[in-house]
Amino acid sequence: MANSAKTTAALLLTLLSGSGCQSQNNKPMENNPLLCNPEKGLCEIPGTPTQNSTTAVQAVEKPIKVVYFTDPICSSCWGIEPQLRKLKLEYGQSIDIEYRMGGLLPDWSYNSGGISKPSDVAHHWDEVSAYYDMPIDGDVWLEDPLDSSYPPSIAFKAAQLQDQQKALLFLREIREMVFLQKKNIAKRDNLALAARKVGLDITQFKTDFEGRAKLLFEEDLKLGRAMGVRGFPTMIFSNTDGKNATVYGSKPYGDYEQAIKSLHPLAAKATYDQNWQAVFAKYTTLTAREFAELTQTPRANAEKTLNELTANGALEKQTTKNGSIWKRR
Repeated sequence: MANSAKTTAALLLTLLSGSGCQSQNNKPMENNPLLCNPEKGLCEIPGTPTQNSTTAVQAVEKPIKVVYFTDPICSSCWGIEPQLRKLKLEYGQSIDIEYRMGGLLPDWSYNSGGISKPSDVAHHWDEVSAYYDMPIDGDVWLEDPLDSSYPPSIAFKAAQLQDQQKALLFLREIREMVFLQKKNIAKRDNLALAARKVGLDITQFKTDFEGRAKLLFEEDLKLGRAMGVRGFPTMIFSNTDGKNATVYGSKPYGDYEQAIKSLHPLAAKATYDQNWQAVFAKYTTLTAREFAELTQTPRANAEKTLNELTANGALEKQTTKNGSIWKRR
């Protein structure tokens, strides 16, 4: 973690000196952060101005550095999981992805875009579920609504302090909790449950959650403002020459691939085993759209294959009102 801390400090020193950015909580709430725009593929931060350029982030080891600004309850970020998982399999040898939390929902102290309370989000999430073809059950906002996305964001930073890979498993776990299981991931008990499931040390997790993780989350918010991030997902690709390319919002796979090629033309696409056993060995849970993307199978055929594997006892299926997710038995 020492190198990571130095990298963070260097980035913030370069990007924040003289920036004069105010805290997000002090900005007027002009947009509703949970009224994500499927056509833009974006969940926007309230009151954040658009910037046309982004300060480059220097790569550390691999040819391409990717700074990924996201949020645990960002539905558009859930929508790009198929593309992101495939990108890691095909270009993992060329890219180093750094996850940053963006602070999508500080609290409910606003009224805009037809959404003034948690229950207003339920129907919207059901709509974006169909748009992205990813299972999202909006009823969490009726049954056990979140008051903020800050607690799960801080929890992710606490997980990162222990183990980067387990932190990514933790992020996936809490996203499945909120999008499919209708669990309030702002609650400490649910966060602890997810932490245990992915093998984190719970005592350390709770200690970091109350201390160092909060500071790291504040650094993420400051970095996002300094880099002109106005919504999620935002991926900033940079090479060792200081050139960068930004993919803003949910985009087709080719857009992410092109960003890499534009900065590193020699980046080679790796081949990987597309057999169902292999993809489930890499990713323990998959939606039908993810399975279709990773195995290059037509969407309808992908779900048929998954259902057949479930009937044969190879997979377990969790069904929601807006789609399903599968895991290997």
